[in-house]
Amino acid sequence: MPTGMHQVEVDLPISKVWNFVKDMDNWAPLIPGYIQHRKFTNRQSTWEFYSNIGFIKKKISLMVTIKEWIEPTKVTFHLKGVNEGLSGDGYFLAEAVDKNKTRITGFLELTAGGALGPVVNAVLKSQLPKGTKDMVIAISTKLEELNNIVSNV
Repeated sequence: MPTGMHQVEVDLPISKVWNFVKDMDNWAPLIPGYIQHRKFTNRQSTWEFYSNIGFIKKKISLMVTIKEWIEPTKVTFHLKGVNEGLSGDGYFLAEAVDKNKTRITGFLELTAGGALGPVVNAVLKSQLPKGTKDMVIAISTKLEELNNIVSNV
């Protein structure tokens, strides 16, 4: 099963990280290729993004279901393709390194089914780690930007 995981540390208390991550509206737009998302409930939404993974260049729509919110450390979710035979799971994990530093881990596993599943999975296996890294870095960068804006006002 193709997976990606990446960790970064931010110079922010875990409470500031949680306040950002607990609302998917804050971080959904930071996903590479993001087009839009639509919330149905605070636990279920569809996310659309443009996929440019190897030879796959198309709009992908995923149903994202939050499985658990464990304040202030973890959000786990399930992904199901709306227009593609994709499914998977992921999480964001925040761990306090000290009172002003937090380690953020992003994890994603995604599997393609159907006739092209084996080919798509081979591409995902090489591309998912980079996509996960890009997403975690974008979230940490946004967190630091927001904190700098707030502290400079």
